[in-house]
Amino acid sequence: MTEEIKMYLDDAEESMKKALNHTSVELTKIRAGKASPAMVEDLRVDYYGTPTPISQVANVAVPDARTLMIKPWEKNMLAEITKAIKNSDLGLTPMQEADGVRLNIPALTEQRRRDLVKQVKNETEAGKVRIRNVRKDVNDSLKKLLKDGAAEDAIKDAEAKVQKLTDAFIVKVDELMSKKEAEIMTI
Repeated sequence: MTEEIKMYLDDAEESMKKALNHTSVELTKIRAGKASPAMVEDLRVDYYGTPTPISQVANVAVPDARTLMIKPWEKNMLAEITKAIKNSDLGLTPMQEADGVRLNIPALTEQRRRDLVKQVKNETEAGKVRIRNVRKDVNDSLKKLLKDGAAEDAIKDAEAKVQKLTDAFIVKVDELMSKKEAEIMTI
């Protein structure tokens, strides 16, 4: 039985790491006033009838802190990239040039910064919920083991370890939130 408990604990840690990584990735997509290729990473363009990520049809460069330069590998993709950016929720106006698309990232207003901080808090709260769901699932599995005849002390110890893991990962999510919030609010 203890091997089974250890397996559940290992699975819990792995799932919590995935939830933390997912939250971290989602936070990189929230712009903090600086240009970042991650801003357009999920943007899809119509590539010969197939929705394709921008990164698979173009190079995305950051020539300076407030500019993104997207250079497609095929010239005929310029119009598609421009259209995809206009139709996205980025709120940026693409400027089509001879060999690429330039995106100027405007400075953030105080209100926009506050909105982005709310978005960060929502995303980190979703991360915490994912971690808590892992805890709930593992604890449910441990209770089933208890019904199947596992030692009560072993189950109690395992539940305590799951709670410690949960607390540790929630602290890490809070650290991600604080870091991103500081990044957004810094002018």
